[in-house]
Amino acid sequence: MANTIKIDFNSQIWKEGKMYVAYTRELDISSCGGTKEKAKKNLREAVEGFLEEAERMGTLQNILREGGFVDGEQMWQAPKIFIERLSIAL
Repeated sequence: MANTIKIDFNSQIWKEGKMYVAYTRELDISSCGGTKEKAKKNLREAVEGFLEEAERMGTLQNILREGGFVDGEQMWQAPKIFIERLSIAL
């Protein structure tokens, strides 16, 4: 990217079989890896590639706003997401 743009995003990680899946809801991007760390690394790379292409196409700010990001002074902030495991008995 020509100018450095910092973007803070949320990720969820879970295990499917032998693989870990990392997902960012705001951008609807996922990746996977054999370990949690590899899945996170792969997700960062996927997000970076996506955002670089969006910037090249001139759509980056629109994509971030549509995803609920807020443009701060130093960094685009993702919306706060609260994930809580709930259960019910039938």
